[in-house]
Amino acid sequence: MTSDPPGEAPASDELPATGPAPEPVPEHRDDGLDLARAARRAAGAVPGQPTARKRKRTTPYDAPRRRGGPRTSGAFPSDRDPQLMETAMGRLIANHGWELDLRVQSVFGRWAELVGDEVASHCTPESFGDTRLVVRTDSTAWATQLKLLAPTIVRRLNEELGHGTVTVIDIQGPHLPSWKKGRFTSRDGRGPRDTYG
Repeated sequence: MTSDPPGEAPASDELPATGPAPEPVPEHRDDGLDLARAARRAAGAVPGQPTARKRKRTTPYDAPRRRGGPRTSGAFPSDRDPQLMETAMGRLIANHGWELDLRVQSVFGRWAELVGDEVASHCTPESFGDTRLVVRTDSTAWATQLKLLAPTIVRRLNEELGHGTVTVIDIQGPHLPSWKKGRFTSRDGRGPRDTYG
């Protein structure tokens, strides 16, 4: 058997011993400089270039965890975890106190569903404030009809909005033209002697 010089593979006519081939053990310097360079390469740093600066901490959640300091999200749910849209919107609405306003606007949007298509085609809600709903009709006949239906509408609205939210419905007739022309008027005048609607 001939001895091969170090670093060369054995001749092809010789078979290596059975079992896994031993891995070559690199030689290390006594001062450990080669280990430091290997660790730096493994970390992704390039020799001769300055290391990247760490970004500045901008939020309290980026701060290191200290006793009594802000807690980071862990294995248990927290406010920092992704939230469902319904949960996030519910929290936003509650924080700003928009619950009643949104319920009232939803009633305005579903007016035809709440009062019926025929009634909704002749009247529309105009405003809501201090438990008072203002409804405008397109004729005086429908204003009279709506006054008769007012208790039923109030009950239905309170079912949707919560008890006591609507106590009064102010029903107003159509916008009529003004016959007043100038500063002077006569009291108890008979007007244009015509009815509208």
